[in-house]
Amino acid sequence: MIDAEKKIRVCFIALKAYPIFNPEVESVFGGAEVDLYLLSTELAKDERFDVRFIVGNYGQSDQEVRENVTLYKSIDVRKSYILQGHKIWQAFRRADAQVYMHEACSLGTALAAFFCKTHKRAFVYRTASSLEASGKHSGKLSVRKFFIQWTFRQANTFIVQNEQDAVNALRTVKRTAKVIRNACRVYSIKTVRKSGVLWVGRSKPVKRPDLFIKLAKAFPDISFTMICQRSLDDDAYQSLVETARQIPNLEFLKRIPFQDVDHYFEQARISVNTSDSEGFPNTFIQSCKAGTAILSLNVNPDGFLNKHNCGFCAEGDWQRFTGKLSEWIQTDHAQSVGQNGLDYIQAHHDIATIIQQYKDIFANEAF
Repeated sequence: MIDAEKKIRVCFIALKAYPIFNPEVESVFGGAEVDLYLLSTELAKDERFDVRFIVGNYGQSDQEVRENVTLYKSIDVRKSYILQGHKIWQAFRRADAQVYMHEACSLGTALAAFFCKTHKRAFVYRTASSLEASGKHSGKLSVRKFFIQWTFRQANTFIVQNEQDAVNALRTVKRTAKVIRNACRVYSIKTVRKSGVLWVGRSKPVKRPDLFIKLAKAFPDISFTMICQRSLDDDAYQSLVETARQIPNLEFLKRIPFQDVDHYFEQARISVNTSDSEGFPNTFIQSCKAGTAILSLNVNPDGFLNKHNCGFCAEGDWQRFTGKLSEWIQTDHAQSVGQNGLDYIQAHHDIATIIQQYKDIFANEAF
């Protein structure tokens, strides 16, 4: 047994991650929250690390332990982060870690960077989208751009999801980035008869859920399933729901617990991504580990869909996109493509291997 005082204290920050730790809480979360949940719970299996996690206020206790990770309650994620900044700061102090890690740039990222700078703690940041590395996430507002770039430069270790993002980060943020692939827990899948087309994501405009609805309309004889959580700032969500539910061949589900969503990927024949931009979508990971072929309209990080033949990217061309779907529906080609994805995920994204890269970073930054 390692002395508690000698353990490396690592704190992850993802305010909307609490519903993943506690599936009884029905609230929205995204890919960044999934990433940090997986990393924190995997890291907690190593007794050399004392793992902590700052989450939002969902009515739970101020401090609790789930899956060997100590959770610290901070703010109500439905209210202004600016007005509650002092509560996040207090959570940083209570966590009292040597290393803090955050993903998905926001006001909280800048606050975490400033806390670490003033308290002489290590700050590790990982991008959640290619827009962050390309500079487009900053927008045209000079103040916002300044704060985001300052925040990124404060990170002791700056991590991106793919090689192209590393190139872009050096150009836009003038930072050398470390590329670490998204991690997942690889398991043996059951042999099932795959059918239908699946879309999973939030209702953020960049995810383009409207295009999946358009796709379902174009193929009335095919079964489509859409799992779409409402983004916190989406006032048009109910309109999206009503539109989707008017389509006979489209099953619309508002929410599926994270622990249960893999079942839908295992059942699907084809997984669709309609996003305008992403880093490396967790839905790609979930598709591959379920042996499900990926059909993407725009997103293809480092060209991995082509390189490993585990999917197809239409490069924004709607006709190519629908044409490939039609081809896969009429042939057995999607089955072999899905198997290629399974082979790829086992070789490149197994969390048992990926976590070692983070352990090395945390151990190096803590001392």
